[in-house]
Formats: sequence, C-alpha cells, structure tokens
Amino acid sequence: MVRTVQITFDCSVPERVARFWCDVLGYEIPPPPTGFDSWEAFDRSLPNERQGSAFACVDPAGVGPRLFFQRVPEGKVVKNRVHLDVRVGTGLVGDERVTALETECARLVALGAERVELLRADGFDESCLVMRDVEGNEFCLD
Repeated sequence: MVRTVQITFDCSVPERVARFWCDVLGYEIPPPPTGFDSWEAFDRSLPNERQGSAFACVDPAGVGPRLFFQRVPEGKVVKNRVHLDVRVGTGLVGDERVTALETECARLVALGAERVELLRADGFDESCLVMRDVEGNEFCLD
C-alpha cells in the first residue's frame, strides 16, 4: 500500500518559511478555504492566538508531498534529525556537479538561505552543499 506523506516544519514564522520553500522547490500556496478570498482574510477570522500559526505549500503537479509549517514557541536548538535534500546535481560529477550546486546555492542565498559547507566528493559520496533555510533548518543541495 502506498501512502501519501506531508512534511511538517516547526518554526516561528510559518508563512515566511513556507514562501521560502515555495521559491526553492517551485511549490505554490494552495487556494484559501472556501468562503475566503485570501489567506489573510482567513487568518483574520481566527482567534488572535491562532493567527499566523500555520501555513502550507503544495507541488503544483500534485506529485511531491505537501509541506506544512506550524508555529512552535521554542526556537531551533540542535541539528535537525530529518532534512530535505534538494536534488540539483543528479547525474553530474566532479566540477560540473560542484558548479550546479554553487549556482543553486547563490540563488537560495539571495532568498535568505545560509551557506554552511561544501562537502566534496570522497570516492564514495558525490559532492553536496549543506545549507540552512530562513530559520536555520539544515538542508542539502545534492
């Protein structure tokens, strides 16, 4: 049996993080709930303590998992146990792969990501680039 999954991010500003990942992955913000002309209008209908507490984005092709972002009171303290690998170098090796990783890294830094470290090919694994999103969550360009 195949099941669908949603990937959930704990964060402090859900909409900001969701919009960052939309830009990274080419995802979209889904339409607001029935009866609302915008997410802002929906958000204003919630009790004050719930406003801005969640946001989501989806793959426009309907293939990739839905990403859900929920506000939590605590900040990030340690390395993520699960992270996303953004596949930009598939099939590439050596300098060609590193160039693809660096090009995408520059685009994502302009969106607010932080470059952490380029891990060079070691004879077993190909090169990848470790990064952090706009709230410090680790991810890799692979």
